[in-house]
Amino acid sequence: MVNAGTARIAGIGVAHPPPVAQRAVWEGFFEEHYRGVARGLAKRVFENSGVVTRHGVANPLVEDVSAWPTSQRMQRYLAEALPLGKEALGGALADAGVSAGDVGLLAVCSCTGYVTPGLDILLARDLGLPADAQRVFIGHMGCYAALPGLRVVADFTALHGRPSALLCVELPSLHVQPPAVDPQQVVAHALFSDAAAAVVVIPQTEGYGVADVASLTDTTTADHMTWEVTDLGFRMGLSPQVPDVLAAHVAPLVGGLLERHGLTVRDVSAWGVHPGGPRVLDVVQRELGLTDAQISVSRGVLAAHGNCSSPTALMILNELRAAALPDGDLLTGPGPVLLTAFGPGLTLYAALLA
Repeated sequence: MVNAGTARIAGIGVAHPPPVAQRAVWEGFFEEHYRGVARGLAKRVFENSGVVTRHGVANPLVEDVSAWPTSQRMQRYLAEALPLGKEALGGALADAGVSAGDVGLLAVCSCTGYVTPGLDILLARDLGLPADAQRVFIGHMGCYAALPGLRVVADFTALHGRPSALLCVELPSLHVQPPAVDPQQVVAHALFSDAAAAVVVIPQTEGYGVADVASLTDTTTADHMTWEVTDLGFRMGLSPQVPDVLAAHVAPLVGGLLERHGLTVRDVSAWGVHPGGPRVLDVVQRELGLTDAQISVSRGVLAAHGNCSSPTALMILNELRAAALPDGDLLTGPGPVLLTAFGPGLTLYAALLA
């Protein structure tokens, strides 16, 4: 039987830059951006991305950052990530009824920008975390970072009996690349979006806790997903073979995690599948035998917000919570929740909340 100990998720906060329609972004920027280079391919990718609305601190309808040097993008990252992160983390603290002065650990995940002092230090300063609050910065993990991040904050709270917080902030809109005949860049430009999401974990026995986390890394496919720092921002490599790799591994990973706790797929009350793209969702749905309804929240998040990298798993958890409100807050029941996310490595993560 699952036992998540005494660390429970008590609050969630989500923040986005202003929304913009995917069609408007295509017609107002990317259609011209790819004219004479890969326009036909790009149009098909944008139309079939599953994204209807997206968010960006750098709105391509207002400014073209594709020729910006990396230094300028990093300056903008700090200017935008700090208030966005503060909004999400402040919202999670308020939702949990926890004072910033009581937080014992702040973990921050981000792979789309780097500053020193880091966001963890600046947010601790601005929100009033205590001087003895510990901090962890988790970088380079990409879309799955929230799940090991949840493990870190839950373990801290269970061990020390103090509230902890996890914040994920990503601003991929700052990394639009110059036009080129590169399908991988087109897919990245069509899918990725900006967001911040946070959770607060407290030492109590009621509600959802992190019962277990499992991971699997197929290092033979390490080149299938890359994030290269260049003079013109960060450049994504995204192989079309990624869904095939996920198809080989996701059912054994999830099945093994559930089996350790005497559970099967049928026992899971809610699913949060990272929407890496429509093909990723199709593969996971097929391999796990999920219904359209079970994966509808993940598809809805992709449509409404795009793929926001590491915040996305927490955004889906927030939507699952909202969907459960007519029957009671999801964070207090009624059954196990399974989150999955995927990223560089090629790495798969799954977290069981119970």
